[in-house]
Amino acid sequence: MTGISSTPASSRTGYTWRVVDIVVAALIAVAGGVIFWAWSQGANLLAPVFVYPPSSGLYAGGWMIPAVLGMLIIRKPGAALFCETVAATGELIMGSQYGTTVLISGVLQGLGAELVFAALMYKKFNLPASLLAGAGAGLFCGLNDSFLPWGWNIAYEAGDKLAYIVFCAISGAVIAGGLSWIATRGLAKTGVLSSFASRKAATESVFS
Repeated sequence: MTGISSTPASSRTGYTWRVVDIVVAALIAVAGGVIFWAWSQGANLLAPVFVYPPSSGLYAGGWMIPAVLGMLIIRKPGAALFCETVAATGELIMGSQYGTTVLISGVLQGLGAELVFAALMYKKFNLPASLLAGAGAGLFCGLNDSFLPWGWNIAYEAGDKLAYIVFCAISGAVIAGGLSWIATRGLAKTGVLSSFASRKAATESVFS
């Protein structure tokens, strides 16, 4: 990913997507697809660790990183949904153990993060916003897994479903929200985000 500094400052504002936005969003999504696939393999290996099955939701945050990271970098409506959906498509193409349902999961998780940023009028990209977006993605992940027909834990008792959803939200906030915020600040320091409003992420206030 390389910074493009030739874009006029006036075009760096507003909600209209530019070519560079689409290209970078696609790169984030492709990288996300690889992360998704690897994360899914890790889920199989770590399954025995979660003695209380609903606690496996604590692992779910890795599947939501593209949604939050994409929005924190691009900062335009649709970024979270786009990056998460394309990343899920990439995982499917590489051979997802979850089959085509991975696409539905991607859309819903992306929507969960997108709605948080939309509620903030796409004006807040600080740590609290990032954590909330990750939690939103986790919430939708937990609801998907617990209540839709293809949900893998649909047979859980109500209490276990609630616990799983809470664990997913926590994981989304910490892994997708927290790590994406840290990654964005790190990328901003390198100068590769010079074409985006997020180019100043490294010096932005944590809470405002």
